[in-house]
Amino acid sequence: MSSSSFAPLVDTLGPTHVPHAPVIESAGGLVWRVRDGELQVKLVHRPRYDDWSWPKGKLDPGEAFQTAAVREVAEETGRPVVLGVPLPGLQYLTPEGRVKRVHYWAARQAKRVRDAGPLAARAPVPPVSVNEIDDAVWLGVEDAARRVTRKADRGPLTALAEEFTQERLATRVVVIARHGKAVTRAAWHGAEEDRPLTPAGHAQSVALVPVLAAYGVNAVVTSRWNRCEQTISPYAEAARLDRISIDHLSEAQHERSPSRVARTVRELLESERSTVLCTHRPVLPTVLDVLGQHSRRPVANALPSKDPFLEPGEMLVAHVADTSRGPRVLAAEKVAPPLH
Repeated sequence: MSSSSFAPLVDTLGPTHVPHAPVIESAGGLVWRVRDGELQVKLVHRPRYDDWSWPKGKLDPGEAFQTAAVREVAEETGRPVVLGVPLPGLQYLTPEGRVKRVHYWAARQAKRVRDAGPLAARAPVPPVSVNEIDDAVWLGVEDAARRVTRKADRGPLTALAEEFTQERLATRVVVIARHGKAVTRAAWHGAEEDRPLTPAGHAQSVALVPVLAAYGVNAVVTSRWNRCEQTISPYAEAARLDRISIDHLSEAQHERSPSRVARTVRELLESERSTVLCTHRPVLPTVLDVLGQHSRRPVANALPSKDPFLEPGEMLVAHVADTSRGPRVLAAEKVAPPLH
């Protein structure tokens, strides 16, 4: 299965095909590297089942899929990773009659300097127990396809290899975040630019932190208005990053000059850094228009097109690669971090 068959912005697994069966949600990654021009992937061995598979594991209560994916990969391989493009997930029945759903991403090993900020924003990961994982190996695609115990595990590997063949595997992200839930205009008697987040909005801002860290975000750009700065501050502080606050990303300045917002989005797409941009609902049509102009057709067609585009606290993760035509958005994911 190639990535062109993905349904961008939609859960690739869809609803469970076994109604009323208990569902076990899990997440993981296909960790990749290139050696002498050859794509290699990391497999782990589980002595309990005597199987070779991709590093993965169950979600903790209240945990986002992305957070679980990087945590489980780090636990099982001993190395932190950064998520790339989403890969086809798997869904199957366990011997106990439960439905197990596994969400996968391409993942590269994190770099100590380049990814210092995102790594600082993550919770510590305990070392793996040899009773759970007793071996991990790098293999080429063909050898890995032969080594995996479950034939279904070849599906995400095929997609990963296709992305590599098409030179679409090395990506960065531009994350578009709508500010968290704010105090209503009717209930606020101060200046509009000072209107703050509600307690629920603050909870949303904290929930963004591990998800942004999972994607390796190392630059923070935001509207100068209070509710946007409050939304993104927890991540900026956890990752020890400076916020770049920009006037023209606010509602009022965007209405006067949407072209300045468009220019900022284009600059972020061209940047080598993975960035989050936090802004307001009325600004989103301009932002999404620029993303669409730089997207593969299936992605452009699936971008949000109706108001409110993103809910408060919701994010759009655009996976960007450099091509001969300039930066292109190869895949996009809508992410609403769960609240604990």
